[in-house]
Amino acid sequence: MKKRCGETVCCAFSWVLRLLVVAVTSVSILSGCSVLPGATVSATAPKPLYEDRNYDGAADPSIVWDKQRQRWLMFYTNRRANVEGLNGVEWVHGTPIGIATSRNGREWTYLQDAVFTGNVLPTLWAPDVFVHSDQYHMYLTLVPGVFDNWSHPRTIAHYTSKNLVDWTYQSTLDLNTEKVIDADVIAKPDGGFRLFYNDEPDGKSIYFADSDDLYRWQDKGKAALTSRGEGPVVFFWQGWYWMVVDAWRGLSVYRSADLDNWQQQSGFLLSEAGKGEQDGVIGQHPDVVVHDNRAYLFYFTHPGKIPANKGNDDASTRRSVIQVSELKFDGEWLQTDRDQPVYIDW
Repeated sequence: MKKRCGETVCCAFSWVLRLLVVAVTSVSILSGCSVLPGATVSATAPKPLYEDRNYDGAADPSIVWDKQRQRWLMFYTNRRANVEGLNGVEWVHGTPIGIATSRNGREWTYLQDAVFTGNVLPTLWAPDVFVHSDQYHMYLTLVPGVFDNWSHPRTIAHYTSKNLVDWTYQSTLDLNTEKVIDADVIAKPDGGFRLFYNDEPDGKSIYFADSDDLYRWQDKGKAALTSRGEGPVVFFWQGWYWMVVDAWRGLSVYRSADLDNWQQQSGFLLSEAGKGEQDGVIGQHPDVVVHDNRAYLFYFTHPGKIPANKGNDDASTRRSVIQVSELKFDGEWLQTDRDQPVYIDW
Protein backbone atom coordinates (compact mmCIF):
# COMPACT_ATOMS: atom_id res chain seq x y z
CA MET A 1 0.00 0.00 0.00
CA LYS A 2 1.34 3.37 -0.95
CA LYS A 3 1.19 6.24 1.51
CA ARG A 4 0.88 9.91 0.64
CA CYS A 5 3.90 12.05 1.45
CA GLY A 6 4.06 12.78 5.22
CA GLU A 7 1.27 10.36 6.16
CA THR A 8 3.60 8.16 8.25
CA VAL A 9 4.77 11.17 10.27
CA CYS A 10 1.18 12.34 10.78
CA CYS A 11 0.09 8.91 12.03
CA ALA A 12 2.97 8.79 14.49
CA PHE A 13 2.20 12.30 15.74
CA SER A 14 -1.45 11.34 16.16
CA TRP A 15 -0.55 8.41 18.40
CA VAL A 16 1.77 10.58 20.51
CA LEU A 17 -1.00 13.15 20.93
CA ARG A 18 -3.46 10.47 22.05
CA LEU A 19 -0.98 9.18 24.62
CA LEU A 20 -0.50 12.69 26.01
CA VAL A 21 -4.27 13.19 26.34
CA VAL A 22 -4.64 9.87 28.16
CA ALA A 23 -1.76 10.74 30.49
CA VAL A 24 -3.18 14.17 31.40
CA THR A 25 -6.65 12.71 31.93
CA SER A 26 -5.25 9.98 34.17
CA VAL A 27 -3.37 12.49 36.33
CA SER A 28 -6.53 14.58 36.75
CA ILE A 29 -8.57 11.54 37.75
CA LEU A 30 -5.97 10.24 40.18
CA SER A 31 -5.49 13.63 41.84
CA GLY A 32 -9.21 14.28 42.13
CA CYS A 33 -8.75 17.79 40.73
CA SER A 34 -11.15 19.56 38.44
CA VAL A 35 -9.65 22.30 36.29
CA LEU A 36 -11.73 25.30 35.30
CA PRO A 37 -11.73 26.39 31.65
CA GLY A 38 -8.69 28.56 31.01
CA ALA A 39 -7.19 27.78 34.43
CA THR A 40 -4.29 25.59 35.46
CA VAL A 41 -3.47 23.82 38.68
CA SER A 42 -0.33 25.97 38.94
CA ALA A 43 -2.55 29.06 39.25
CA THR A 44 -4.32 27.71 42.33
CA ALA A 45 -4.00 29.95 45.40
CA PRO A 46 -2.43 28.14 48.37
CA LYS A 47 -4.06 27.61 51.76
CA PRO A 48 -3.27 29.61 53.71
CA LEU A 49 -2.67 32.37 51.21
CA TYR A 50 -0.22 34.25 53.44
CA GLU A 51 1.49 33.89 56.83
CA ASP A 52 3.48 36.72 58.38
CA ARG A 53 7.09 35.75 59.09
CA ASN A 54 7.65 38.30 61.89
CA TYR A 55 4.78 38.11 64.37
CA ASP A 56 2.63 35.37 62.80
CA GLY A 57 -0.42 37.61 63.20
CA ALA A 58 -1.55 38.84 59.76
CA ALA A 59 -5.12 40.21 59.89
CA ASP A 60 -7.41 42.86 58.36
CA PRO A 61 -6.07 42.73 54.76
CA SER A 62 -6.33 45.65 52.32
CA ILE A 63 -5.10 44.93 48.78
CA VAL A 64 -4.11 47.49 46.14
CA TRP A 65 -2.37 47.57 42.75
CA ASP A 66 1.00 49.34 42.76
CA LYS A 67 0.92 50.96 39.32
CA GLN A 68 4.47 52.29 39.41
CA ARG A 69 6.12 48.97 40.22
CA GLN A 70 3.52 46.73 38.57
CA ARG A 71 2.82 44.61 41.62
CA TRP A 72 0.07 43.90 44.12
CA LEU A 73 0.48 44.99 47.73
CA MET A 74 -1.36 43.64 50.74
CA PHE A 75 -1.45 45.89 53.82
CA TYR A 76 -2.40 44.21 57.08
CA THR A 77 -2.53 44.60 60.84
CA ASN A 78 0.39 42.60 62.19
CA ARG A 79 -0.73 41.30 65.56
CA ARG A 80 2.10 40.20 67.84
CA ALA A 81 0.87 36.64 68.18
CA ASN A 82 4.22 34.98 68.85
CA VAL A 83 5.58 37.50 71.40
CA GLU A 84 5.81 36.03 74.88
CA GLY A 85 5.19 37.77 78.20
CA LEU A 86 2.32 40.00 77.04
CA ASN A 87 -0.74 40.41 79.27
CA GLY A 88 -4.39 40.47 78.27
CA VAL A 89 -4.72 41.91 74.77
CA GLU A 90 -1.34 43.64 74.68
CA TRP A 91 -0.50 41.33 71.78
CA VAL A 92 -3.20 43.06 69.68
CA HIS A 93 -1.59 46.42 70.54
CA GLY A 94 1.82 47.76 69.60
CA THR A 95 1.08 46.46 66.11
CA PRO A 96 2.78 47.70 62.92
CA ILE A 97 1.22 47.61 59.46
CA GLY A 98 2.86 44.89 57.41
CA ILE A 99 3.12 44.93 53.62
CA ALA A 100 3.23 41.78 51.49
CA THR A 101 3.79 41.81 47.73
CA SER A 102 2.72 39.65 44.80
CA ARG A 103 3.09 39.68 41.02
CA ASN A 104 0.08 37.47 40.36
CA GLY A 105 -2.28 37.81 43.35
CA ARG A 106 -1.71 34.29 44.67
CA GLU A 107 1.96 34.11 45.72
CA TRP A 108 2.69 36.59 48.50
CA THR A 109 5.91 37.44 50.28
CA TYR A 110 6.66 39.89 53.08
CA LEU A 111 8.05 43.20 51.78
CA GLN A 112 8.41 45.47 54.83
CA ASP A 113 6.39 47.41 57.38
CA ALA A 114 4.73 50.63 56.26
CA VAL A 115 6.55 53.81 57.36
CA PHE A 116 4.49 56.64 58.88
CA THR A 117 5.50 60.25 59.56
CA GLY A 118 3.68 63.20 61.13
CA ASN A 119 1.50 61.46 63.69
CA VAL A 120 2.65 58.03 64.78
CA LEU A 121 1.01 56.18 67.67
CA PRO A 122 2.12 52.88 69.22
CA THR A 123 -0.80 50.83 67.89
CA LEU A 124 -1.93 50.74 64.25
CA TRP A 125 -4.96 48.77 63.10
CA ALA A 126 -7.02 47.98 60.03
CA PRO A 127 -5.46 49.91 57.12
CA ASP A 128 -7.73 50.83 54.21
CA VAL A 129 -5.86 51.93 51.09
CA PHE A 130 -7.83 53.88 48.47
CA VAL A 131 -6.53 55.10 45.12
CA HIS A 132 -7.85 58.24 43.44
CA SER A 133 -6.27 60.19 40.55
CA ASP A 134 -2.95 58.34 41.05
CA GLN A 135 -2.84 59.47 44.69
CA TYR A 136 -2.69 56.84 47.42
CA HIS A 137 -4.75 57.42 50.55
CA MET A 138 -4.78 55.35 53.73
CA TYR A 139 -7.39 55.54 56.48
CA LEU A 140 -5.90 53.93 59.55
CA THR A 141 -7.08 53.22 63.08
CA LEU A 142 -4.77 54.73 65.73
CA VAL A 143 -4.61 53.70 69.40
CA PRO A 144 -2.56 55.87 71.81
CA GLY A 145 -0.73 53.14 73.66
CA VAL A 146 -0.17 49.44 74.29
CA PHE A 147 -2.98 48.25 76.55
CA ASP A 148 -4.05 44.96 78.10
CA ASN A 149 -7.78 45.74 77.65
CA TRP A 150 -10.21 47.29 75.12
CA SER A 151 -11.23 50.34 77.19
CA HIS A 152 -9.11 53.03 75.53
CA PRO A 153 -9.82 55.58 72.79
CA ARG A 154 -9.13 54.96 69.12
CA THR A 155 -9.44 57.25 66.14
CA ILE A 156 -9.21 57.07 62.35
CA ALA A 157 -6.46 59.09 60.68
CA HIS A 158 -5.79 59.96 57.03
CA TYR A 159 -2.36 59.46 55.43
CA THR A 160 -1.16 59.89 51.85
CA SER A 161 1.70 58.38 49.91
CA LYS A 162 3.44 58.58 46.55
CA ASN A 163 5.08 55.16 46.72
CA LEU A 164 2.75 53.05 48.94
CA VAL A 165 5.55 52.52 51.46
CA ASP A 166 6.12 55.94 53.06
CA TRP A 167 2.97 57.57 54.44
CA THR A 168 2.47 61.19 55.54
CA TYR A 169 -0.14 62.20 58.11
CA GLN A 170 -2.89 64.54 56.91
CA SER A 171 -5.52 64.65 59.64
CA THR A 172 -7.52 62.78 62.23
CA LEU A 173 -11.15 62.46 61.18
CA ASP A 174 -13.86 64.09 63.28
CA LEU A 175 -16.32 61.22 63.53
CA ASN A 176 -19.25 60.34 65.77
CA THR A 177 -17.13 59.33 68.77
CA GLU A 178 -13.48 58.97 69.73
CA LYS A 179 -13.70 55.21 69.80
CA VAL A 180 -13.95 54.22 66.15
CA ILE A 181 -12.19 51.58 64.05
CA ASP A 182 -12.10 49.87 60.63
CA ALA A 183 -12.46 52.50 57.90
CA ASP A 184 -13.45 51.62 54.33
CA VAL A 185 -13.78 54.19 51.50
CA ILE A 186 -15.68 54.00 48.22
CA ALA A 187 -16.55 56.53 45.50
CA LYS A 188 -20.22 57.56 45.59
CA PRO A 189 -22.36 57.14 42.47
CA ASP A 190 -23.34 60.84 42.46
CA GLY A 191 -19.80 62.13 43.09
CA GLY A 192 -17.68 62.43 46.19
CA PHE A 193 -16.70 59.67 48.58
CA ARG A 194 -18.14 57.71 51.48
CA LEU A 195 -16.27 56.25 54.44
CA PHE A 196 -17.85 53.46 56.46
CA TYR A 197 -16.52 52.63 59.91
CA ASN A 198 -17.34 50.86 63.16
CA ASP A 199 -18.66 52.98 66.05
CA GLU A 200 -17.84 50.93 69.14
CA PRO A 201 -19.85 52.80 71.83
CA ASP A 202 -23.04 52.32 69.80
CA GLY A 203 -22.95 48.57 70.13
CA LYS A 204 -20.30 48.27 67.42
CA SER A 205 -22.62 49.57 64.72
CA ILE A 206 -21.60 50.68 61.23
CA TYR A 207 -21.58 54.48 60.70
CA PHE A 208 -20.50 56.56 57.72
CA ALA A 209 -19.09 59.94 56.69
CA ASP A 210 -18.98 61.78 53.34
CA SER A 211 -16.33 63.88 51.61
CA ASP A 212 -15.95 65.79 48.36
CA ASP A 213 -12.15 65.58 48.30
CA LEU A 214 -11.00 62.72 50.62
CA TYR A 215 -9.55 65.30 53.06
CA ARG A 216 -12.55 66.95 54.72
CA TRP A 217 -15.18 64.58 56.11
CA GLN A 218 -18.65 65.14 57.51
CA ASP A 219 -20.14 62.44 59.72
CA LYS A 220 -23.60 61.29 58.60
CA GLY A 221 -24.53 58.95 61.42
CA LYS A 222 -25.52 55.30 61.46
CA ALA A 223 -25.80 53.29 58.25
CA ALA A 224 -29.22 51.77 57.56
CA LEU A 225 -28.26 48.20 58.36
CA THR A 226 -30.35 45.67 60.22
CA SER A 227 -27.51 44.22 62.33
CA ARG A 228 -24.13 45.10 63.81
CA GLY A 229 -20.57 44.18 62.91
CA GLU A 230 -17.08 45.46 62.22
CA GLY A 231 -14.53 45.55 59.41
CA PRO A 232 -16.96 46.66 56.67
CA VAL A 233 -15.78 46.42 53.06
CA VAL A 234 -17.87 47.99 50.28
CA PHE A 235 -17.49 47.37 46.54
CA PHE A 236 -19.49 47.56 43.30
CA TRP A 237 -20.10 44.36 41.33
CA GLN A 238 -22.86 42.78 39.24
CA GLY A 239 -24.89 46.00 39.23
CA TRP A 240 -25.02 46.39 43.02
CA TYR A 241 -23.06 48.00 45.81
CA TRP A 242 -22.17 45.27 48.29
CA MET A 243 -21.12 45.53 51.91
CA VAL A 244 -19.49 42.56 53.65
CA VAL A 245 -19.18 42.87 57.42
CA ASP A 246 -17.47 40.76 60.08
CA ALA A 247 -20.43 39.64 62.20
CA TRP A 248 -18.30 37.54 64.64
CA ARG A 249 -20.01 34.36 63.42
CA GLY A 250 -19.07 34.65 59.78
CA LEU A 251 -19.58 37.51 57.35
CA SER A 252 -22.90 39.28 56.85
CA VAL A 253 -23.73 40.57 53.36
CA TYR A 254 -25.78 43.59 52.32
CA ARG A 255 -26.61 45.08 48.91
CA SER A 256 -27.66 48.57 47.83
CA ALA A 257 -28.41 50.49 44.65
CA ASP A 258 -27.31 53.84 46.10
CA LEU A 259 -25.11 53.27 49.22
CA ASP A 260 -27.99 54.57 51.36
CA ASN A 261 -30.63 51.84 51.48
CA TRP A 262 -29.40 48.36 52.31
CA GLN A 263 -30.94 44.88 52.15
CA GLN A 264 -29.40 42.07 54.17
CA GLN A 265 -28.75 38.64 52.72
CA SER A 266 -29.92 35.72 54.86
CA GLY A 267 -27.22 33.66 56.53
CA PHE A 268 -23.50 34.33 56.79
CA LEU A 269 -20.54 33.63 54.54
CA LEU A 270 -17.62 31.63 56.00
CA SER A 271 -19.64 30.70 59.07
CA GLU A 272 -18.92 26.99 58.71
CA ALA A 273 -15.45 25.56 59.17
CA GLY A 274 -13.51 24.98 55.98
CA LYS A 275 -11.56 21.83 55.14
CA GLY A 276 -8.45 23.60 53.84
CA GLU A 277 -5.22 24.02 55.77
CA GLN A 278 -5.62 26.53 58.64
CA ASP A 279 -9.14 27.32 57.40
CA GLY A 280 -11.20 25.31 59.88
CA VAL A 281 -12.74 28.28 61.72
CA ILE A 282 -14.92 31.28 60.84
CA GLY A 283 -13.64 33.91 58.41
CA GLN A 284 -13.05 37.42 59.75
CA HIS A 285 -12.48 41.07 58.69
CA PRO A 286 -12.44 40.80 54.88
CA ASP A 287 -11.33 42.68 51.80
CA VAL A 288 -12.70 42.16 48.30
CA VAL A 289 -10.86 42.60 45.02
CA VAL A 290 -12.86 42.73 41.78
CA HIS A 291 -10.60 41.79 38.87
CA ASP A 292 -11.70 40.92 35.31
CA ASN A 293 -15.30 40.92 36.58
CA ARG A 294 -14.55 38.20 39.14
CA ALA A 295 -14.67 38.95 42.87
CA TYR A 296 -12.18 37.54 45.37
CA LEU A 297 -12.87 37.51 49.10
CA PHE A 298 -9.74 37.88 51.25
CA TYR A 299 -10.18 37.21 54.96
CA PHE A 300 -8.24 36.11 58.00
CA THR A 301 -8.64 33.15 60.31
CA HIS A 302 -7.41 32.22 63.78
CA PRO A 303 -6.63 28.59 62.86
CA GLY A 304 -5.91 27.61 66.46
CA LYS A 305 -9.32 28.70 67.75
CA ILE A 306 -10.87 25.27 67.47
CA PRO A 307 -13.10 23.59 70.09
CA ALA A 308 -10.16 21.57 71.43
CA ASN A 309 -8.38 24.83 72.36
CA LYS A 310 -11.35 26.54 74.00
CA GLY A 311 -10.15 28.68 76.90
CA ASN A 312 -6.53 28.71 75.78
CA ASP A 313 -4.78 32.04 75.20
CA ASP A 314 -1.32 31.47 73.78
CA ALA A 315 0.62 31.75 70.52
CA SER A 316 -1.30 28.85 68.98
CA THR A 317 -4.70 30.51 69.43
CA ARG A 318 -3.53 34.09 68.87
CA ARG A 319 -1.87 33.51 65.49
CA SER A 320 -3.76 34.44 62.33
CA VAL A 321 -3.34 33.88 58.59
CA ILE A 322 -4.81 35.30 55.39
CA GLN A 323 -7.04 33.13 53.20
CA VAL A 324 -8.93 33.72 49.93
CA SER A 325 -12.15 32.42 48.41
CA GLU A 326 -13.93 33.43 45.21
CA LEU A 327 -17.36 35.06 45.43
CA LYS A 328 -20.14 33.88 43.14
CA PHE A 329 -23.26 35.84 42.16
CA ASP A 330 -26.32 33.58 41.99
CA GLY A 331 -28.43 36.18 40.21
CA GLU A 332 -29.59 37.74 43.45
CA TRP A 333 -27.05 37.33 46.27
CA LEU A 334 -23.44 36.38 46.95
CA GLN A 335 -22.18 32.91 47.75
CA THR A 336 -18.76 31.37 48.28
CA ASP A 337 -17.38 27.88 48.79
CA ARG A 338 -14.14 28.23 50.71
CA ASP A 339 -13.22 24.60 49.97
CA GLN A 340 -13.17 25.07 46.20
CA PRO A 341 -9.82 25.84 44.49
CA VAL A 342 -9.31 29.55 43.78
CA TYR A 343 -7.58 30.28 40.49
CA ILE A 344 -5.76 33.62 40.51
CA ASP A 345 -3.44 34.80 37.77
CA TRP A 346 -3.66 38.57 37.81
